[in-house]
Amino acid sequence: MNPLDRLARRALRGQLARLRYGSVELRESGAAQRFGRGREAAVAITVRDPRFYRAVVLGGHVGAAEAYVAEWWTADDLTALVRLFVRNRAVLDGMEKGWARMVQPVRRLWHRSNRNTRRGSRRNIAAHYDLGNDFYSLFLDDTLTYSCGIFESPDSTLREASIAKYDRLCRKLALAPEDHVIEIGTGWGGFALHAARHYGCRVTTTTISREQATLAEQRIRAAGLSGRVTVLREDYRDLRGGFDKLVSIEMIEAVGHEYYRTFFEKCASLLVPHGLMALQAITIQDRDYERARREVDFIKRYIFPGSTIPSISVLATAASHTDLRIVGLEDITLHYAETLRRWRSNFTTNWPRIRELGFSEQFRRLWEFYFCYCEGGFREGALGDVQLVLAKPRAIASGSLRHEPRRMAVA
Repeated sequence: MNPLDRLARRALRGQLARLRYGSVELRESGAAQRFGRGREAAVAITVRDPRFYRAVVLGGHVGAAEAYVAEWWTADDLTALVRLFVRNRAVLDGMEKGWARMVQPVRRLWHRSNRNTRRGSRRNIAAHYDLGNDFYSLFLDDTLTYSCGIFESPDSTLREASIAKYDRLCRKLALAPEDHVIEIGTGWGGFALHAARHYGCRVTTTTISREQATLAEQRIRAAGLSGRVTVLREDYRDLRGGFDKLVSIEMIEAVGHEYYRTFFEKCASLLVPHGLMALQAITIQDRDYERARREVDFIKRYIFPGSTIPSISVLATAASHTDLRIVGLEDITLHYAETLRRWRSNFTTNWPRIRELGFSEQFRRLWEFYFCYCEGGFREGALGDVQLVLAKPRAIASGSLRHEPRRMAVA
């Protein structure tokens, strides 16, 4: 072990010695050392390459992710390890504020190059969603839903959870056959198909992902719903028209801090005076928002370039510049933890088929880290997921918020 790695090992062990909740067992070269006060079974970290220490001390949790992808270390329960560090916030902050702070200016400069201008948004979306429809189909359910589901019972399947989420949004919007809905962020057409098929409404949906748009159009044609659902390939800022209802499901994370107000102003302008809007969003705690938006974490660096996770107060402030009023909020955070667990299980089961698509072992470990990192964050409440309902003034004045939705079976 070279002197730098030896110094980094001493520094990391010093941080681990500060653990107050839970325990970590650090294994290396046949030896093991336990850190922490927890009496329960320790989460085991096995160091395979001493460069692991340097990566973590100099790079914080992003360095830990990079070292994991490089196979310099492994853990017997990666999600549990993430949860442990979320609980031990002081230790996690110590790791991020030490030597790792020196690399943040470089990461911030890189992140600024990914600003969500019209051109930048298309590039950022393509970096994640254009990995290929075949890839996503191997870990999502057959609705191709890439957002938090709602598990109405422990026995619910992933598909049932996806449908339950769509239906809950439809009911919150009180969808009816006479409604024209605008959806910002098509995905692969899951919501649009559900709303048109079961509520008889018209849906115009937009995406800037080439791969998603192509498959969404195919699915809509196959369902015989081309007369009710229209897929656009436009940036949300370029949308025009007047719509009764608006829905956006976990798209706002790709909007960017500088554009939240622009997003809500556009949404307000698209809705008729009695219109309603449903927004499903991943959120971060208010106290963490300013730090999180400035720093480049693992998700921004390797999974969703250009992304920013908003807090609820930031969303409320952005919406307050419009005539939209928040009239409902439901927290579905723990459902996302379960959704991620199911995705990871499918990903692991189908890895041989994913590998045949041309993805490497490093890609597998990157996505394994991504799933566990997010699941741990949701289980510990560091991340949240909410459904917001916002209303235009006449929707409130008319009492239309009390209307029961009319769910119907449409061929």
